[in-house]
Amino acid sequence: MQLGTRWATGAEPPASVPAELRPTIAEVEARGLAGHWTLTWLEGRPLAELDAGWEVLLTASGEVIARPFED
Repeated sequence: MQLGTRWATGAEPPASVPAELRPTIAEVEARGLAGHWTLTWLEGRPLAELDAGWEVLLTASGEVIARPFED
């Protein structure tokens, strides 16, 4: 796993956040959730985790998925 970056909900995601994830991150934030996102890279693919319990990830097939975070 490669460590990425962290930013607050409602703020512009850093440049290191891939364009493919940005619309889905905005959709999750539109649910009224607040907190901080953490971007990491797992097996070369980006994973953004919101500490309010959601994650946005890019699958191996190139699909962007938003789902509740599972501990």
